[in-house]
Amino acid sequence: MSEDRSVGRGLRQRHIAMIALGGAIGAGLFVGSGVGIAAAGPGIVVSYVVAGVLTVLVMRMLGEMSAARPGSGSFSAHATRAWGPWAGLLAGWMYWALLVVSVAAEAIGASRIVAGWLPQVPAWVWVAAFMALFTGTNLAGVRRFGELEFWFAGVKAASICAFILLGAAAVLTGRAPAAENLSAHGGLLPHGWHGVAVGTIAAVFAYGGLETVTIAAAECADPVAAVRRAVRTVLWRVALFYIGSMAVIVAVVPWDDPAVAGGPYAAAIGRIGVPGAAQLMNAVVLVALLSAMNANIYGSSRMLHALAVRGDAPRLLTRRGRGGQGGDGSADAAGAPAGTGRAVLASAAFGFASVVLSLLWPRTVFPFLLNSIGTAILVVWILIAASHLRLHGGRQRADGPGPGQGRGPGQERGPGRAAPMRGFPYLGYLALAAMAGVLVFMLVDPGSRSQVLCTGAWTAVLLLVAGVRRRRRRGPDAGTATAGPAVAVAAAAAVVTAPARTAPGTGRPRS
Repeated sequence: MSEDRSVGRGLRQRHIAMIALGGAIGAGLFVGSGVGIAAAGPGIVVSYVVAGVLTVLVMRMLGEMSAARPGSGSFSAHATRAWGPWAGLLAGWMYWALLVVSVAAEAIGASRIVAGWLPQVPAWVWVAAFMALFTGTNLAGVRRFGELEFWFAGVKAASICAFILLGAAAVLTGRAPAAENLSAHGGLLPHGWHGVAVGTIAAVFAYGGLETVTIAAAECADPVAAVRRAVRTVLWRVALFYIGSMAVIVAVVPWDDPAVAGGPYAAAIGRIGVPGAAQLMNAVVLVALLSAMNANIYGSSRMLHALAVRGDAPRLLTRRGRGGQGGDGSADAAGAPAGTGRAVLASAAFGFASVVLSLLWPRTVFPFLLNSIGTAILVVWILIAASHLRLHGGRQRADGPGPGQGRGPGQERGPGRAAPMRGFPYLGYLALAAMAGVLVFMLVDPGSRSQVLCTGAWTAVLLLVAGVRRRRRRGPDAGTATAGPAVAVAAAAAVVTAPARTAPGTGRPRS
């Protein structure tokens, strides 16, 4: 096993535990779940179960690979090992773009909440203040990021748990007519299975963000143990925070109540009778948005740093600045990893630029940016599943490293360190088929087609860049030397046939 030495070890196990916990409670759960409820009605519970199963499968695959080889590049590094540099470049830059644009959306959302409390202060002032705060926090060192996220996660987890307990008490005591809310407004599936499918799309994107824990785990003393603990808890976190809270909402308040679209959690608490419900939930949503900003600046900077280390981003992003660290992986007292300061500044700068674009062109440029990363998480998840199918168990040790990668002892999985995923390769195929189905549904659905097309254009640009870089590195006669971006066209077929030649987890030919 080889660990990433380009980052420090400033995080502790308690930080990773709470980052894993808080990562399951993103802004999408509080802000975006109303859209899914409006589409699926009480069937949103089914939507979150389906998306939750997919999320658990993806995290199990990612956890196995990250435990085998921890690193701040996480899935982008795994994709490089499995399919070649083009896949790592695509996964890394796609995820980076997703995070920096999300930072802008979260900053805008947070500023609107605070501006509602303090209308005399312009919203842009709060945007600037939040961006400066979290940029400074990430520059100060990963331990300070970890401490801040530790408390953010604690507030979010406590709020969701309190919400579920209050909702369950209201149902059990009869204060909330659950049976009527679930059956008297069009039934359990008021819009049929089409509504459930639309709700599943919203649920998939709400689950995005859990991957950050595998990036953060590379910066603690025992990354393998951190990854394994985080992945083991994914199932109950998904069941409690997402599925549990959705069930409470549709049981407490009618799904077609106009207040649900504005904020389902606030609507449910208002029905329960909690005083000041709207402002209380605004405070919780504000914490969730600020936590997401903090985590996304961190995640985007580490991904950009990993891309630069591999040569897929400008190398100057890894250089040490004044008072910074060298490129040997040393860290300061605060746990700041080597060379990530410039990556933090670059990621924060692009996030702030996205905010400016939203102010200048709120109906043209910024919506295009949002659409361009609309299905980015699905592209990343597909690459995770495809990489796992190729690298699972002893296959890499027996068959050699991924395309274009040199063999080395650091690329072999340490015995007993990474628990193999059960159900291989069939669950991997199931996950890929489910993600392909979501993409096809979005493509044929008029409401989400633009997201697929814009993300497709961004994917094509990245593959073109990867192809140009490969030709410059290898020369015009390298077409058959290594796998390149053209593999993207046949990637699905390749991952289906490659594992079939070996017995799962052995790397040996099937008998």
